Order: sequence, then C-alpha cells, then structure tokens
Amino acid sequence: MRKSHPLRRVVLATAGTVSAVVLLLSLKPSSDPTSASAAGAAPSAAAAGQESPQGGTGAAGATTVTGDATQTQYGVVQVRLTVANGKITQAEAVQAPKGGTSDQKTALSVPQLNKETVAAQSANIDSVSGATYTSTGYKQSLQSALDKMKEAAASSPSGSSSSSGSSGSSSGSAQAQAKVLTGQVAQTQYGPVQVRITVSGGKITKAEAVQAPSGGTSDQKTALSVPKLNQEAVAAGNATIDSVSGATYTSTGYKQSLQSALDQAGG
Repeated sequence: MRKSHPLRRVVLATAGTVSAVVLLLSLKPSSDPTSASAAGAAPSAAAAGQESPQGGTGAAGATTVTGDATQTQYGVVQVRLTVANGKITQAEAVQAPKGGTSDQKTALSVPQLNKETVAAQSANIDSVSGATYTSTGYKQSLQSALDKMKEAAASSPSGSSSSSGSSGSSSGSAQAQAKVLTGQVAQTQYGPVQVRITVSGGKITKAEAVQAPSGGTSDQKTALSVPKLNQEAVAAGNATIDSVSGATYTSTGYKQSLQSALDQAGG
C-alpha cells in the first residue's frame, strides 16, 4: 500500500491535468465565435436603425409656408401651411383677432377654417358664419401662402430637371408667369391709395394696397374696405369691382390705381 500510494497520486494528477486541458480547449472555440458574431452584428443593427429614419421620410420631409399678414377690421390674420409631397397636411393661424368678442369668434372660426383648408387643398373655402372678417382675412393670407408654395415648386431643382431641349423655355415661361405690378398713386380726399398686384398666367393671384388713407376714422374705413377690395380684385380679375359702402373715396382711388396696374400688365 505504501509503494502504490505515490503512483496513485501521479496518475490522479496527470488525469486532472488532461481533463483541465480538454476542458479549456472545448470552451475556447465556443466562446470566441459567439463573441465575434455579437460584436459584428451590433454595430450593423445600430447603423440600420439610425439611417432609415434620417434618409427616408426625413429627406423628403414637410416644409412650412407662411402667408402674408392680412389686416382686418378686428385685427391681423396670418396663415401658416405645412406641405408634404405637394399637399397641405396642416393649416394654422399664427395670428388672429383677439380681445373681447374676437376671442370667441377666433376660437369658433379658425379651427374650422384650418380643417376646410386641408380638405379643399385651396383657398376656395366657405366663410364661417359670425366671423366674416376673420374668414376673409384668413382666405387672403391662405392664398398668399399657396402662391408662395407654387413659386417654390416652380423654382425647385426637381421642377427644372426636365429634358434639355425644353428646360430653357420652361424656366423662361415660369419667370414670365409671375409679375408684380404697382399701380400709380391715386389721390383721394382722405389720402393717397396705391395698389400692387401679382399676376400669374394672365390672372391676378394677389392684390394689396401699399398705400391707403390713415388717421382718425380713415383707419377704420381702410381696415373695412381694403381687404374686401383686394378679394374682389382677385375674384374679378379686373378693376370692375364694387365700391365698399362707407368708403367710397378709398374704393374709387383703389380702382383707379388697380386699373393703372392692369394697364402695365397689358389689360
């Protein structure tokens, strides 16, 4: 027993060493490929998750267009549009009449006008009953935003990347379509009136008074008449428009200056 005891220790030690080596060899191949594949897959997955939101809808994302501020009898109205893929996706009034009963009328009319704009995709929307002035100012500012949207689309690179033979003529016609013409100053009993129009495709797309009587009661008459005259000028396409009751002098001067602007546009 004493002679066999050291031999047994040697055998056991050798067996233990062999087992440890075998165990290490068996564990090393199984751990390295797993860790390597995990390290390789994680960055690619993260990169895929970051690139798709930025490169897809982000690149062709929505843009905002803000129309001109329109002065009404009760305050300023200004409309801002969100446009995506050539369509109005959102409309909002960044300015609207406020104070007193105007708060109620604005809260009543603006949400409805916003909704109708998105549905109609144009300024041909109905006025809200009880908020005529706000509705009129809204539609005027909306139309100016739509005009800016069209001008931006016409001057965009995608719009000019047509065939090489027609690119020159299309760009030339695009420039010739939109013209801003200012009529002569018409002197009235209460002050000068001067009208500026934007003409595109042979039609008046926008009308505005760059000068109008001011001071005292003239402020109220101008705020009452000019927005209506602007709207009628665009609708009629000429200077044959009705005078606004209570603002006869301003209306007469407006039509005179409007006619002179139309004369510059060739009638």
